[in-house]
Amino acid sequence: MRGRRVSLAAANGSAPVGESPSRWTVVPVLGVTQILAWGTSYYLLAVLAKPIADDTGWPLAWIVGGLSLGLLVAGLVSPHVGDSIQRFGGRLVLATSAVLLAIGLTGLAISPNIGVFVASWVVLGIGMGAGLYDAAFSTLGRIYGKSARATITTLTLFGGLASTVCWPLSAVLVSELGWRGTCMAYAGVHLLVLFPLYLFVLPREASRPGGASADGPRKRRFSLPVPAGSKLLFILIALVVTISSMISALLSVHLLTILQTRGMALASAVALGAMVGPSQVGARAIEMVISRFHHPVWTKLASVLFVAAGVGLLWSGFPILPLALICYGAGIGIESIARGTLPLAVFGEERYPAIMGRIAMPSLVMQAASPLAGAFLIDHFGATVGLAVLFGLAVANVLLVAILFVVVHRRG
Repeated sequence: MRGRRVSLAAANGSAPVGESPSRWTVVPVLGVTQILAWGTSYYLLAVLAKPIADDTGWPLAWIVGGLSLGLLVAGLVSPHVGDSIQRFGGRLVLATSAVLLAIGLTGLAISPNIGVFVASWVVLGIGMGAGLYDAAFSTLGRIYGKSARATITTLTLFGGLASTVCWPLSAVLVSELGWRGTCMAYAGVHLLVLFPLYLFVLPREASRPGGASADGPRKRRFSLPVPAGSKLLFILIALVVTISSMISALLSVHLLTILQTRGMALASAVALGAMVGPSQVGARAIEMVISRFHHPVWTKLASVLFVAAGVGLLWSGFPILPLALICYGAGIGIESIARGTLPLAVFGEERYPAIMGRIAMPSLVMQAASPLAGAFLIDHFGATVGLAVLFGLAVANVLLVAILFVVVHRRG
């Protein structure tokens, strides 16, 4: 949107696209590439960490710490990624991400020591920053403008299958090829599958001025690419997205541990934790059906309410644990949709990629730090205290989104 006011009616994705490329081509391509990109980076160590430790003798904490480093790097580069998509479109940026992820995975495969292994995660982090959700959302926003909302929602349905597809695939590859062979195989997938898909299927887009600032190249890097008078709104959105990312990152690592502190065996905890995935996909499917009827700020509000309910039920020891996990899964499921669609609806399409890059930075940095913070809380104070802290954050996020809701509607 080019002005300061937000049109709630126009945010439902009904704006005309003109001569934009077919969604039936672009969305499935991005969907498949997102499954593979997430599965071979963010979800990689869920399967490979133990085989790597068993084979090399490297400390498990250092192996898993590589992912935290990668997320930190992804956050640091995300503003530059957003500006690049803003100026040149997503095609070349996403193609570059495939090359970087291939190089990083090759580095893992040939690592002679833990130092090279960790350094390879720096390259993987740059590739993650240029190739995961935020870059894909920005690409869709640049291609389809305000009407990208439906495509972003559909893309998250694909992304929700990343662990479902790639965890079993990684397990099979490790058993057949070993962890090094698995990394090399995934590097080949990026070069032989993802790179050509990005380069030859995604549309070429005309260059545009950089979106960070109109004040000249010296200030562009440090300016917020939002309309005048919208900085507070930007800060609110960035803050609620970051808190949501902190909660989901911490629980994604420590959920099984927390369930076991409730007296549950590991097998039972795994079976119960598996409910989170279907809950995410189910909530996204419902959102895809009803999204035309409401502004994305409602999606964000529903997300934080579900997450707060789920975390609160876990903390309270509510006897029906599946209900807690269904609420939590539904909340984080539609959070990924709100993350992509709310900035588009509030700030419009003109500088959307640059804005997304700046929203992603604190979110990814805190995703990198949250598992370590969770481990400290659980180790020193116990799972109950850790859940109490998370519940406090979740409630605070509900209050912040309520404020955001009022501000958005007053501007609408």
